[in-house]
Parts: sequence; structure tokens; C-alpha cells
Amino acid sequence: MSKESDRGEKMSMKNIYKIQLIGVGGQGTIKASTIVGEATMKKGLNVVMSEVHGMAQRGGTVVTELKIGEAYSPLIEEGAADLLIAFEPTEALRSLNKINCNSFVIVNSAPIVPFTVSLGISEYPELSSVFDELKTKIKNLSIIDAQKIAKEAGSIISENMVLLGAAVATPEFPVDKDLVIQSMKDNLPPKSIETNLKAFELGFEEIRKEGIKRAKKGIEKIN
Repeated sequence: MSKESDRGEKMSMKNIYKIQLIGVGGQGTIKASTIVGEATMKKGLNVVMSEVHGMAQRGGTVVTELKIGEAYSPLIEEGAADLLIAFEPTEALRSLNKINCNSFVIVNSAPIVPFTVSLGISEYPELSSVFDELKTKIKNLSIIDAQKIAKEAGSIISENMVLLGAAVATPEFPVDKDLVIQSMKDNLPPKSIETNLKAFELGFEEIRKEGIKRAKKGIEKIN
């Protein structure tokens, strides 16, 4: 049995797979969630998705939560998320209460500084301190520059598809890659498909290569 077809088997054994996406308005978190949800239904699995929390306009925090499998409420309990996708570094800190030692976390390293900082109302923390805190609290952490990768793909707007590709590449993600791609084609403007698919593949490859490096380090430690 192939790795892709294996995903349904893992899902049936685990029953529920929980994903939280967090970012700020305008980053495309809702679109990414919708694509995952529709791909899940194509797989023949049940999925429930939360309403948007916070302010949806640009600059406000946006959170969506999905449960794939035998679930009725989409809200994820503290410490129960299998996968956290943070579209902005400091937003990842907001969701630390949702993860556990086995959770996989993908963080976009590109910051979005709130307008309140330029007004002198608030301060944005040093990125190095944000990353240090994340590294000390998260075992399975991948920090990628989704903005840079999106530009490489041809459009900064495809940042959300970079992160979606990264998510699909994580271990135990329950939906087949080809179904996610099909859902992308169903939900994105036709003229943007080529760029978004490239962004998705670059994000996927980023995590795949990282996984190979981690596996090699593990073998070296054993030897």
C-alpha cells in the first residue's frame, strides 16, 4: 500500500485529526481551511470547521479550527491539536495552549507588524526571542519563510498555499496530496492556479527535505 493511500487507514484508527490555523486578516487562512475541508470530503471523511474568531479585516487575528473524522464540534480543546499552522510568528505564541508534545507546528517566519506599533500604542517583540521561545516549547517545529517562497513561486499572495503545502507534507496528515491539489483547483481563480500550485509544491518540498534531514540525524545518533 502506498504512503498516500495509507493516510485513510491512519485516520480510521485515530478517529479525529485536529488542525488549527492562525494568522491575521488578509493572509488567506480561511481559504486554506476551506481547501483542506473540501479535500477531506473528497476523501470521504467527515470534517467540521469553526467559525472565524477575532477580526477578519487586515491586521486582526483570524483563527480557524478543523476536526477531521468522528467529530461534531470543531472547537479544539487545550493541548489537543495535532497540527498548528501559524501564518505569522507572534500568532504562533497565542496558540501554544492548543498543542502538546506530539503536535506538529509550522510557523511562517515573515512578520506582520500591527499598525498599533507605528502609532506607538504597542510593541512588536524581537523575532529572535519569538523563535527562541517557540523552539523551547515545541518539539516538532518547522519555521519556514513562506513569504520568500511565495515570491519565488511568482506572487506573495500565494503565501497561504506555501503553508498549505508544508502542512500536507507533515507526518500523519490525513488527506492525500492529490485531493488537496484538486480542491485548490476548485477553489482558486483559474489564472492563479499555476502560481499557487508552484507555491504549494515548494512548501511541500521544504518540509519533505526537513524530514529527511531529521531522519538522517536520528540515524547518526543511533550509530
